[in-house]
Amino acid sequence: MSEPVLDRSVRSPNFRRFWIGQSVSFLGSEVSLLALPLIAVVTLNADATQMGILTALGYLPFLLIGLQAGVWVDRMRRRQILVWSDLATAVLLLTLPAAALMGVLRIEQMYVLALLIGGIEVVSSVAHQSFLPSLVERRELPAANARLEGSSSVATIAGPSVAGVLVQLLTAPIAVLIDAVSFIVSALVLRSVRVEEPPPLPPDESVGMRAQVSEGLHHVVRHRLLRPLFSCGATHNFFRRMIEALFVLYVVNQLGLDPVALGLVLAAGGPGALLGAAVAVPLAQRIGLGRTIVWMQVLTGISCFAAPLAGGPPWLTIAILAAGQFLLGVARPVFNISQLSLRQAITPDRLQGRVNATMRFIMWGVTPFGALVGGLLGSAIGLRPTLLLAAVGVLLAFVWIAASPVRALVTVPDAAEG
Repeated sequence: MSEPVLDRSVRSPNFRRFWIGQSVSFLGSEVSLLALPLIAVVTLNADATQMGILTALGYLPFLLIGLQAGVWVDRMRRRQILVWSDLATAVLLLTLPAAALMGVLRIEQMYVLALLIGGIEVVSSVAHQSFLPSLVERRELPAANARLEGSSSVATIAGPSVAGVLVQLLTAPIAVLIDAVSFIVSALVLRSVRVEEPPPLPPDESVGMRAQVSEGLHHVVRHRLLRPLFSCGATHNFFRRMIEALFVLYVVNQLGLDPVALGLVLAAGGPGALLGAAVAVPLAQRIGLGRTIVWMQVLTGISCFAAPLAGGPPWLTIAILAAGQFLLGVARPVFNISQLSLRQAITPDRLQGRVNATMRFIMWGVTPFGALVGGLLGSAIGLRPTLLLAAVGVLLAFVWIAASPVRALVTVPDAAEG
């Protein structure tokens, strides 16, 4: 029997356990964020098209099961989903160093792992976002999300630099072991969280998957505040995935940086993200929630121009790339904390899973196409022109928010809408 949460605040033991578990997972994931592409580029000699396919497969599950994931989350205990997702991811990651040790590692295995881990991420991310409102009051969602983003920021600082050193000294497959261990630790910590969740959908309400999916989809598409949020997110993610698909290949092969330098560049986003997580709540209180979301998307777009403009001696190349990562690090936590807190606050408890899943289906469902387009364009017109085009697209995503009712919001609403 779950114990009721008496203290539904960011200071409660349950939230602290949840926070610790996610923080450990964040760190391991940051290690793999660099290690996995480096395996493809350095160990398997992947080209631009293969990197595009690899990135696309990681996001393809958002299209394949994105909407269904919301119904599954609403039908099950969300904490259990998080625990089993961590354990399954750990097992999958362990197959990489095992294959490398036996000398049978191939790009096809990377493709399969990207697809499977991406599928787990779709379900677990919806469960994560839907579980948080069970831990804290709605008015404390911005503070709770800020703490989680702060942990993510610390991981962003430590993860890439640690990964770069590990890859340089021990090879990328061995670095992936750290990520696998982190997911196991996260699962064990999450098992200790005791919270009274909203009851799963009873059998008589959960017989029709299509009807449940349709309810969440219609709620999101018709909502005056959610519609501009997913439009901005989809535009941003399409063009950002173009950049992501080519970034490691571009930096290593065209700009000539080694794994340690690449790790330092990516780690530069960490201090920015830490700053962003710290100022997100006071900034929104000062200039308004809506304006905060608009300006952080603009800053994100500006940061994306660093990659195509980088060049010159190695120190200058590293400085330009690091500056871009720092700006991106500042902007994304503030944007994410603001829009996610808004989304969670205006969504009824019974729809949390489906609304979060639908939003992610729309916003992330476009990412496989962005990655594929990035890879194909990179092969056709070159890496630098493709990165420049993608940066323009990311910048223009702010228009969706600037021209919507979201821009006028001063703070997070106290009650759900719809």
